[in-house]
Amino acid sequence: MTTQVVVVGSGYAGAGTVKAFEDEIRDGEAELTWISEHEYHLVLHEVHRVIRDPAVESKVTVPVSEIKSPSTDFVKDRVTGVDTDERVVELEDGDGVDYDYLLLAVGSTTAFFGIDGLRENAHQLKSLQDAHDIHEDVREAATEATQSDPAQVLVGGAGLSGIQTAGEIAEYRDKHRAPIDIKLIEGLDEIFPGNDPEIQGALRKRLLEKDVEILTGDFISKADEESVYLGGGEDEDAEELPYDVLIWTGGITGQEELENVDVEKDDRSNRIVAESDFTTSDDNVFAIGDTALVDQGDDDVAPPTAQAAWQAAEVAGENLARAVRGAPLQTWRHEDKGTVISVGDKAVAHDVQGVPIKTFGGPGAKMLKKGIASRWIAKISSVGRGFDAFGDM
Repeated sequence: MTTQVVVVGSGYAGAGTVKAFEDEIRDGEAELTWISEHEYHLVLHEVHRVIRDPAVESKVTVPVSEIKSPSTDFVKDRVTGVDTDERVVELEDGDGVDYDYLLLAVGSTTAFFGIDGLRENAHQLKSLQDAHDIHEDVREAATEATQSDPAQVLVGGAGLSGIQTAGEIAEYRDKHRAPIDIKLIEGLDEIFPGNDPEIQGALRKRLLEKDVEILTGDFISKADEESVYLGGGEDEDAEELPYDVLIWTGGITGQEELENVDVEKDDRSNRIVAESDFTTSDDNVFAIGDTALVDQGDDDVAPPTAQAAWQAAEVAGENLARAVRGAPLQTWRHEDKGTVISVGDKAVAHDVQGVPIKTFGGPGAKMLKKGIASRWIAKISSVGRGFDAFGDM
């Protein structure tokens, strides 16, 4: 019987692994089934563009039919669990799918860190629908506001996603001359925490140029339907910040469907523990991308970034083919090729491989940001689709 290989997830890790496996496997060696609840791949690091203009949806999504080969079977369904004893992927609406080798690439979900009321009242930005919902709420809030009483939009978390979200809302405000105040809230003392002060300063400058107010040094302690509360404790009162739209981008954790999968996971984040070859505690299960904590040596793990997922997928696809053949697996190490972050129509690039300037903005950074997304789209689908997307990235 032909070896059955199953890949779950259509994000960077899943789509990239499918392409790499298809390129590596020979006819008749294995049958590949690709499972996802969406019939498209979402270019997640550009989904914030939809907040400003929902029409960009067609540029940040790539149909599965344009990615996979005709021989790969695609199943549109939501995975609810995995029976590792019987080697069956359990689905919400359909029959289970048997596997000999399984790769889990279901991404991550937003971590709310137990903050009272935050999950119930805040938008997150992990899907296309999230971006549409934020757009609609921002638009509605701006319609009901006035210049003397502007809509209050709060973005919690000043990492990459929070910064790009705030920048996109600022572009929407300026394009429509909408009465909107934007506040970017970070509990630590700096935006883009833990990174080089040079890029932190460059990002702060561009956010302030876009009239985004930056609040650092106090964590959100509570949220309700009308306000968030900063700081507070036994000896001090929390600062109340009323809002019309609240967005939370403060961290990631493992997906709920992984909770009962019998492989080793990190107790705190529910993410799967994986070796540098993507193997897990179960010999027939691999994990990659935000789903996993992929060992990088010296007690380090791969960063949960699109760049890391792209790189890892190349090796993961090859390793699935090697597993089918009983060949030794390849190990993987993330190679940091630099960081590029957009702030609306502007961008900042830092430590870009092959570029002598450490941190830069301007047209060069903007073109680089566009080029990175377009190149990925072209790689998994077609040059024409990548070229068509360039202007909206």
